[in-house]
Amino acid sequence: MSIKQTLAVLLAGGAGERLYPLTRNRAKPAVTFGGIYRIIDVTLSNLINSGLRKIMVFTQYKALSLNRHIRHGWYNILAHTLDEFIEVIPPQKRTGENWYLGTADAVRQNLYSINSVENIKYVLILPGDHIYKMDYSRMFQQHKDSGADVTISTIDIPLSEAHRFGVVQVNDSGRITGFQEKPANPEPSRTNPALASVSMGIYFFDAKVLPPLLESDAQNPESSHDFGKDVIPQLIQSCQVYAYQFVDENKKEAQYWRDVGTIQSYFDANMDLVAVSPQFNLYDKDWPIRTYQRQYPPAKFVFAYEGNRMGIAVD
Repeated sequence: MSIKQTLAVLLAGGAGERLYPLTRNRAKPAVTFGGIYRIIDVTLSNLINSGLRKIMVFTQYKALSLNRHIRHGWYNILAHTLDEFIEVIPPQKRTGENWYLGTADAVRQNLYSINSVENIKYVLILPGDHIYKMDYSRMFQQHKDSGADVTISTIDIPLSEAHRFGVVQVNDSGRITGFQEKPANPEPSRTNPALASVSMGIYFFDAKVLPPLLESDAQNPESSHDFGKDVIPQLIQSCQVYAYQFVDENKKEAQYWRDVGTIQSYFDANMDLVAVSPQFNLYDKDWPIRTYQRQYPPAKFVFAYEGNRMGIAVD
């Protein structure tokens, strides 16, 4: 089995209400980041750098600028003659009259499109609006070696912040034994009581697991049809679900992962780029962040005053 048998599915259909007014006229993944980029460029770059070249982007709200950005900036990176592609797929109402009711429902409504891709054994589902660097091929290798039905990428964060995320409990073998979605009192990590292990919203599925799982969720009238709230907790009871501990490609002392879903978190993530030694490194040629017409970021300018004003362009 090869990672080339993986279809990557980016969920880019959220309304982005907490990021308003930046999302007044565009989807959250299409909001600018770091000057020349869009938020979605970070995840798309991770996919390309990981060797994943079959990509679907599911959109819903205010997707015009996102569609244009992907068409202009990303189509020319992939070799269509080698069966590489990136497709932007709006809601099609194949399964009924509803728009997407949740993240799981968005994938269920597009099972026809997913199943139309030949020779796919795995489906990687991930958000298109987080800032981080990750080699998904490492996650694929663990998923394959462990014999898991589903692998969830996790990261350890301070216990005081864990209430904003899905908190997982992991046993000694790496299997997930419990899942709490945004709990008021998160359970600490088994290895460090000051930390909690939380889901990054990144799921590696065996492709054959998805259809019956999502159809079962669709028939549940009490479900909100969300992966974190509904599908994953049920899945733990019936399938082999393992955790993949996040390995950061950012080459800094501290791991970097940001959900830029609010104005404050978006501002903080942008400010992380401007220090002399930025927390999130855009200048790493071994792990480039690509965007429209540019493979590397613009030059940084350093200003100093020692008798004379001067500006120095670097990188």
